[in-house]
Formats: sequence, structure tokens, C-alpha cells
Amino acid sequence: MLQGGFSEVLKSRNRDEFAGELVGFTRRLGFETVSATLVIDHMLGEPEFIIVDNTPREYKEAFRNPKNGRRDPVMQHCKRQSVPIIWDQATYVRSGLGDKWEEQARFGISNGICLALHLPEGRHFLLGVDRDKPVPCDAAELTRIVADLQLFAVHAQDAASRILMPAPTDPALPSLTPRELESLRWTMEGKTAWEVGNVLGITERTAALHVNNATHKLGCVNKHQAVLKALRLGLLR
Repeated sequence: MLQGGFSEVLKSRNRDEFAGELVGFTRRLGFETVSATLVIDHMLGEPEFIIVDNTPREYKEAFRNPKNGRRDPVMQHCKRQSVPIIWDQATYVRSGLGDKWEEQARFGISNGICLALHLPEGRHFLLGVDRDKPVPCDAAELTRIVADLQLFAVHAQDAASRILMPAPTDPALPSLTPRELESLRWTMEGKTAWEVGNVLGITERTAALHVNNATHKLGCVNKHQAVLKALRLGLLR
């Protein structure tokens, strides 16, 4: 396991420091290029992508184009799964996108590992590291690299959420607890109190209490009105 880096990223105070920790960790891991993406789902619009990366300048515009992710097999894997993907040229060829691999390989992005953390309130955190040579063939070494990357991702997403998407500071906004927000989020998805309870591992009564508390704090008369107001205030995305 790599020494340092896991907790250091939590000390990042701004975007530049966060980017520095990402790059430093990535190079200690044996890779050159890194991208950290915070994805925020919006119920009534396109997802929002906030990216911190050191992609070569000549390829950065193409890399950050949303259309790129819609056809990229690595991004599509991460969209649906939390299991890391170890990718190479064959990954793209199997998807009929060998030309796309060749394009990015010109900039040193030809082999890599990518993973996603799927979080409450429609947030997702993607972390990918790339290089111009194959990943290690030794199973033990590769397992260590993936484990280090997964552990780092947990710390990095916490820092990314704080730095890239700071919590509202408007004192006029209602102060909802994380459980109240989660319960309201699942209510927005059309789930009943019983279903919300199953998802969150709490009783149906407790789930209903969280929704009722959120409704009361938002000054609404029912849960549907509460969901709409929370969306309007930016408490839910």
C-alpha cells in the first residue's frame, strides 16, 4: 500500500491543491494522467460534470466533451457499475471504437484503470488513471494498485464534494439532516415510505418521520410539494 496521499487529499483547501494531490498520488501509483469527475444528476435536465484532470492540453477539449462519454466504453461501464475496470486497446476494439483508442493513445492515454462511486442525492464520483504502457501483468501487483486507487477514491470524493460543490451557506435555507435529504431524494424517485426504509435500512415509520420533518422544515403541506421546493432551493439535484 502506498504511504501518504490517502488522507493528504482531505487537507486540500482549493481546486489547485486538490489537483496537485491527484497528480502526485497518480504518479506514485505508476501512472501519468488522472481525471476526477464529480457528476451531479439533475431531474429536469442534463447531468452536470465537474472535472479536475491533467489531460494533455491538445486533447483536453475532446476529452471533456460530453458526447465523448456517451460512447466511451470505460465511461459507460462506470455509469452502470462500481467495480473498477482495467482497460486497454481491446476494450475499445470490442465496442467498435478502435479509432477512438488510437486518437487518445497519441496523447499517452492508452491503458488505465477507472472506477466510480455512486453516492446519495444523485451524485457520482469517477476516478481514472492512465498511462502509455500496459498495466502490470502480475496479479498481486495489480490487485495492490486497484486497492490503493479504491481507497484513495473514497478520500478524494469527500474532498471533491467539499471543494467543487460546496454546501449552501445561505442562512435562509432550511437545514435538513442527511437522512431527511436522503429520504426526500428517494421520495422524489417515487418510492413509498416502506421502500425508502428498505433502501436506507430503517423502519417504514422512521422513513416517514424523516420525510415529515423535511416537509415541515420546508414549510410545505405534503411530501410532493416538499420535493419540488427542495429542488427549487438546490437542496436536491
